Amino acid sequence: MLDVSQLQLDDSSTTPIYRQIANWLTLRIQNGELGMAGRLPATRELAGLLKVNRATVSAAYALLEESGLIEGHVGRGSFAIRPISPAPPAQTLDWSTVLPATQPAEAAPALGSIRINFGSSRPNGQAFPLPAIRECARQVLDGPEASEVLQLGSSYGYGPLRRYLLEGAGNEGIARPNDEVMVTNGCQQALDLVSRVFSSISGGVALEDPSYHGLLRVFSRQNLPIWPIPVTAEGLDLAALEETLVRHRPRLLVVTPSFQNPTGATLPLSSRKRLLKIAESYGVVVVENDIYSQLRYTGEAIPSLKQLDATGNVILLRSYSKIAFPGLRVGWVIAPREMISRLAEEKHTADLHSDQLSQAVLLRFAQSGELARHLEQTCQAGAERLKTAFEACQRYLPTRAKFTRPEGGMSLWIELPAPLRTDAVLERSRELGVDFLPGRTFSLSNSHQRAFRLCFGGLAPDCIETGFRLIGEAITAELASHEARKFVEPAMALV
Repeated sequence: MLDVSQLQLDDSSTTPIYRQIANWLTLRIQNGELGMAGRLPATRELAGLLKVNRATVSAAYALLEESGLIEGHVGRGSFAIRPISPAPPAQTLDWSTVLPATQPAEAAPALGSIRINFGSSRPNGQAFPLPAIRECARQVLDGPEASEVLQLGSSYGYGPLRRYLLEGAGNEGIARPNDEVMVTNGCQQALDLVSRVFSSISGGVALEDPSYHGLLRVFSRQNLPIWPIPVTAEGLDLAALEETLVRHRPRLLVVTPSFQNPTGATLPLSSRKRLLKIAESYGVVVVENDIYSQLRYTGEAIPSLKQLDATGNVILLRSYSKIAFPGLRVGWVIAPREMISRLAEEKHTADLHSDQLSQAVLLRFAQSGELARHLEQTCQAGAERLKTAFEACQRYLPTRAKFTRPEGGMSLWIELPAPLRTDAVLERSRELGVDFLPGRTFSLSNSHQRAFRLCFGGLAPDCIETGFRLIGEAITAELASHEARKFVEPAMALV
């Protein structure tokens, strides 16, 4: 019989309750403590013993089943343990002693338990114009350039696409006479290549806080000093930036001026001009992550930093991932020729070159006018989703909660009032089938414990509405639980 009294659940831990249960049961299974029958208690029974929600136990069992430790039998209400494989031979390599240590990954919810996922910043796949992209692919593969497309290519990217991008940048007033373009595997690779080129730069790098978690991981692996700069409702805090430049002299700044991830904040035109003057004064190289600016639903477009820059100090990163097809992994960098040459050297070492078929198909998609039509439809749908999200914030969040009000992009940043903490609300939300990313994910200092990001770009309005309602229910339940803990009378001492 399984003795669950030994299981001590920690509500304050960053490890979700269902994973604590799964970890504890894993040890019991591996140690053979369940006896010959190998039966686990029914989910309802174990939930009652542990005084947790039945869905929490179900999520723990689902994790064990996914790991191959148990198998479920429909109708029995319990689980039987699969036979444990014999121990590996003694000469098998212990990978934990060979691989370098790394930070543990964010605990994922049980497979199949999430119905509404606000966690991923991606477009709505149901709206992809598949007939148009199929036709573009057919034209490329049936065309005279097919053999060239399927050959090894240049580290700089597919020539016709590079010419198209550079010509477009020139028409926008972005590309300077000395600028060149290089194609990358999405914006993520561009960030990685930039971090490699500047891996030994003096003074380190200044990054937004909160900031896109993929960007944080890229630069934290270079052992560079990283200086966090707060992000306000109107983008990067320029006073804090200048103070950091005076005190620490970082030579590199990475900034997302339009619909910043995760906050959705946009830097006004006056602030963009001031930022460029500050960067020029302190000799700072500015990396502009400009992958969301075309997803503007209301208001007037604002020139990019690269358009406003008169010095050549700005490196521009763009991508098709947010405005078209993220699975094709096509992004690009526009920067002075010397910088592009260094990036191409790093890329050649990393992967030789980006997939040319994806580049050629996207070029045909853009030249045909289908990209412009798709982007227009995407922005129309995005405006409806954003409006739904704003209304849901008003309807389901606590009155003292704060949330950003972007005019485009894919995400909102929400800050909960005390005593609420995001991890507790997230655990309850996952039990209800809703997932999102907590604020601490977007900071190297594990801060923003009351904040979280909600990505609405890939969800239908009814899903957004339902998701917010369920998060509201999770918040209400957490507040009630907090009040109950607050007013519990201490037990009278027996004398």
